[in-house]
Amino acid sequence: MRQFDLAPLYRNTVGFDRLFSMLDQMVGVDAAPSYPPYNIERTGENAYRISIAVAGFTDRDLTVEVKENTLSVRGERKVSEERKVDVLHQGIAARSFDRRFQLADGVQVVGAALENGLLHLDLVRETPEAKKPKLIPIFTNAAQTIKAKAA
Repeated sequence: MRQFDLAPLYRNTVGFDRLFSMLDQMVGVDAAPSYPPYNIERTGENAYRISIAVAGFTDRDLTVEVKENTLSVRGERKVSEERKVDVLHQGIAARSFDRRFQLADGVQVVGAALENGLLHLDLVRETPEAKKPKLIPIFTNAAQTIKAKAA
């Protein structure tokens, strides 16, 4: 149970509703799901890799989807009727899962690969031209400013 209300923040800000919704979701979650386990690595200055342990799943059992800055990875193991066997001990978890990751603005999923029981998702942060820093020339007199604007 939380002790604070985010409603005043919604009323007094414009454009931050997504941020407050994420805070609201994070505070409201009692226990984060732990299955399947995963790693998040930085592989470059603007590159990341999420590795999810999906032992027993094939590429047909997995779905990777990006929608509105949310990366969803779902796994549902489909067992054919021919392969049904009596399991004496099942230590490898094969239950369905739905793991979600919130992506920052500008982060794109550029690839997915399944190898050795790990699903690797490669991500890249791409900064749009409009958000990149640009140098503004400083002029010492009005004549230079007019020439620069004309050019």
